[in-house]
Amino acid sequence: MCKGLALSSTCLERAKELKSRMVNFLQKSNWSLSSCKIGKTRPTLEECMRWKESFEKLLSNKHGLIAFTDFLVSEFSEENIAFYFACEDFRSTKSAAKLAAKAQRIYDEFICTDAPREVNIDHETRDITRANLKDPSTSCFDMAQHRIYLLMAKDCYPRFLRSPAYKDHISQLCAKCTSTSKKA
Repeated sequence: MCKGLALSSTCLERAKELKSRMVNFLQKSNWSLSSCKIGKTRPTLEECMRWKESFEKLLSNKHGLIAFTDFLVSEFSEENIAFYFACEDFRSTKSAAKLAAKAQRIYDEFICTDAPREVNIDHETRDITRANLKDPSTSCFDMAQHRIYLLMAKDCYPRFLRSPAYKDHISQLCAKCTSTSKKA
C-alpha cells in the first residue's frame, strides 16, 4: 500500500470491512422484496399491508423481518437489527456462567469504540452500558437496545415504507389481485 504510512491493525481491518461492504453494495445496490422469499412462500399483499400498521408488526412477521433487514443492508445500517436481536438472544440466556462472556461479545461487536459493527448510541448510553458490564444481568443492554429500537422505528422504518422497492412490491401485488378478480 503506501510505504511511509503506518496504519494500526484496527484501521486496516476496518478498511477491509468497508471494502467488503462496498463490493457487496455494488453487487446488490437495489434491494427488492423478492429476496424475502422463504422456501416456496412469498409475502402476501395482506402481510405487506400489515407491515405499515406498526414497526412491531413488521418485525414479528418473518417475511417483514427479512425485507427490513435487506433494506438495512442496502443502507449500511444492518448492525442495528443485528444488535437488537443479539440483545433479545442475550436476554434469554439462562446460564449465569455464559452471561458475562456473551455480554462482552455483544459489547465488543456493537458498543465499544471501533467496534466492527458499532451502533449509533449517545455517550451516556454507552457509559451506562459499559458500567452494566461490571455486574452483567439480562437487562444490562436494555437502555442501548431501546435507543436502537427507537432509531429504527422513527428513522429506518418510515424510510423502508417509502422505499421504491416496498412501494413497487405493493403495486405489483395490487395489480395481481386486480387482474385475478377481473378473471373471476
